Amino acid sequence: MKRHFAYLRYVLRHKWFVFVAGRRIKAPLWRTIIHDWSKFLSSEWGPYAWTFYKEDGTSRYIETPEFNYAWNHHQKRNKHHWQYWLLQMDRGDVIPLEMPTKYISEMVADWMGAGRAITGRWECQEWYEANKDKMILNYQTRIYVESLLRIAKP
Repeated sequence: MKRHFAYLRYVLRHKWFVFVAGRRIKAPLWRTIIHDWSKFLSSEWGPYAWTFYKEDGTSRYIETPEFNYAWNHHQKRNKHHWQYWLLQMDRGDVIPLEMPTKYISEMVADWMGAGRAITGRWECQEWYEANKDKMILNYQTRIYVESLLRIAKP
C-alpha cells in the first residue's frame, strides 16, 4: 500500500506544479486541471506505481513490458505528448504533425512540473537542451516550444 501512496503523492505534486507552470506560461486553465487524468486509470496506475516505487514506498526505476505498454497508452491518450502527434507511414517514414498551441503549452508546463516535482528545481530549459535532439517535432511546433521556454526561464 505504501507504494501506491508514494505514487499518489508524486502524481498530485506533479499535477500541482504543472498547474503552477501552466499559469506562468498561460497554458489553458482546463488543460492544466485535467492534465494526466489517465494516470489514475488501472491500465497506467499499477505499472507506474510498480516501476517507480518499491513496496515500502521508496523510489526505484525498473522498466518492464507492463510499464512500456502503460507509457505507450499514456502517450496515445494524452495530446500533450509530442509522441501523440507522430504519423507512422506504411512506407516507414515518421511524419511529425503540427501540434495545436494548447497542447504545446501543456507539454511545456508538463516538462516544467515534472522537473520541479522530481528535482525540486524549475529546470526545463536544461532538460530540453539535453533532450531536444531525441524529439521528433514539426518545425512550427519546435519554434513555439522554444518561445515558451524563453518565457519560462526563471
